[in-house]
Amino acid sequence: MKQLRITRSVIPNLFTAMNLFCGFLSIITTSQLEYDYAAWLIVIAAIFDALDGMVARLTNSSSELGVELDSLSDIVSFGAAPAFLIYKTFLYSFNSFGVIVSSLLLIAGGFRLARFNVQLIGFEKSFFKGLPIPSSAITIASFILIYYKNGNGFDAPYSMMVIPLVVLLSFLMVSTIKYDTLPKFNLKEMKARPAVFIFMLVAAVFLIVTSGKALFFIFIFIILFGIFRHIFYKLSKKN
Repeated sequence: MKQLRITRSVIPNLFTAMNLFCGFLSIITTSQLEYDYAAWLIVIAAIFDALDGMVARLTNSSSELGVELDSLSDIVSFGAAPAFLIYKTFLYSFNSFGVIVSSLLLIAGGFRLARFNVQLIGFEKSFFKGLPIPSSAITIASFILIYYKNGNGFDAPYSMMVIPLVVLLSFLMVSTIKYDTLPKFNLKEMKARPAVFIFMLVAAVFLIVTSGKALFFIFIFIILFGIFRHIFYKLSKKN
């Protein structure tokens, strides 16, 4: 009779499980019309998603099982949950068209994760190909936290942004545009990528000063920076 062994990989997988639980809870709270809570749960899920990778590196417990579990959790927390949230807050009014548009976040996110898994070589990576699905989800969640007014919906200027935002995020997830990974918090990484650390520090200050309201603008900056950098590199190669 084999004895049950508890390995180090259990620790990061627990964080992944919390990510998955937050995504499920976000869907439930969205169905109960608690949209702010649902949006915050997506953000909390993203924190757990970041922590599971950090813990896996610290404990040297990265595994293929962890990668697969992480992707399955992400499709719920950052695919289904934000898609349902944006549908219930705004896109439901477009009937079948609204269902199709909101589903793009889930479908594109699924393709994004599948491509990542089949192209993964080793557990260390310096960049993502395509916008990471958590970034897409946080952008949607923070947009709702700032601009959605319970009982009144989105004001006119911001309601016009919803469909273009969803389409853009969906396209970026399946694109080949490169986005930087989160750096390791050590001296070697700080010397290699000082601009990233400076940006993270400035972003943290803005989040504190604005009580979290800057989150949407921070992610919009990250998204646009990736697009402009991609265009710049393409034009540089032609010249």
